Amino acid sequence: MSRKNRTGKLPDRRLGAPVKQTDLGYYLIITDTEATEKCYFEGLYKSFPQKIQNHLRIDVVSNIKTQKLIDKSLELLNQDPQFREGWIVFDRDRVPDFDKIISDAEKSGLNVGWSNSCFEIWMFAYFEEMHTFVESKKCWSEFSRVFKKNTLRDYSKSDPQLYRLLFEKGNEQRALSIAKQRYNNLTAENLKFSEMYSCTTVFKIVQKIRDKVKNARADGLN
Repeated sequence: MSRKNRTGKLPDRRLGAPVKQTDLGYYLIITDTEATEKCYFEGLYKSFPQKIQNHLRIDVVSNIKTQKLIDKSLELLNQDPQFREGWIVFDRDRVPDFDKIISDAEKSGLNVGWSNSCFEIWMFAYFEEMHTFVESKKCWSEFSRVFKKNTLRDYSKSDPQLYRLLFEKGNEQRALSIAKQRYNNLTAENLKFSEMYSCTTVFKIVQKIRDKVKNARADGLN
């Protein structure tokens, strides 16, 4: 059955098709942005050797209205039983019911990769500590400066080389550690998600995929 997003176009999917073995997992990522998250996760997938790609599936559906993220995720998951794990990825920015969307998604069995205030705060950790930004505009502008300083290239949300540049010029393991520590520290303060500034849970899906790939390589899959 063909599946269309709200624009009437088929969603961006089947990055690893054809997939004959899927022991590294199926991941359906639904995001409300047009380019950044799509470029990042597609870059993550393409960074793996072909044999790894053949055992992994990451489908990214972008440009879905924030209020429709949960419904679209459940719709696509129900239409394709091969999916094992659904994620919605979105930013705090100025979303008024940010906390409710996260709560409703988790109650529906979905995973949430949220960022407060914007996705760039996650990428910030590739280069340095996650500074506190309340407004997404400030977060974006500071990340743009840090990105250019480290890559000698202007930051673009639609850059197909985004992930490669982050991985090669930054430090992903350090980013995972920084993001996890900040999340744990702010969670311990019993803050609402909307009050956890310069925090993200995107590290959770990246860590999960990286761990599975690491174990597969240890077992001889390269």
